Amino acid sequence: MEKQVYNRIKAVLAEKGKTNNWLADQLEMNRTTISKWCRNDMQPRIETLFHIAKVLEIDVRLLLISTNDKT
Repeated sequence: MEKQVYNRIKAVLAEKGKTNNWLADQLEMNRTTISKWCRNDMQPRIETLFHIAKVLEIDVRLLLISTNDKT
């Protein structure tokens, strides 16, 4: 069974030229947690997604995989 991908945190970090460690420092969170988010092994809370978007200076919607098949 294929693992579901829910967030684009890893892709957005790469687009911004940032690392998991950088995000962990910005959020003052454990690096292991960030790594799990980037591998889609675990998902951040909605409130945390908004904080991630603020730190990355992006719209929070860019962090999520679209459920619309047309995009």
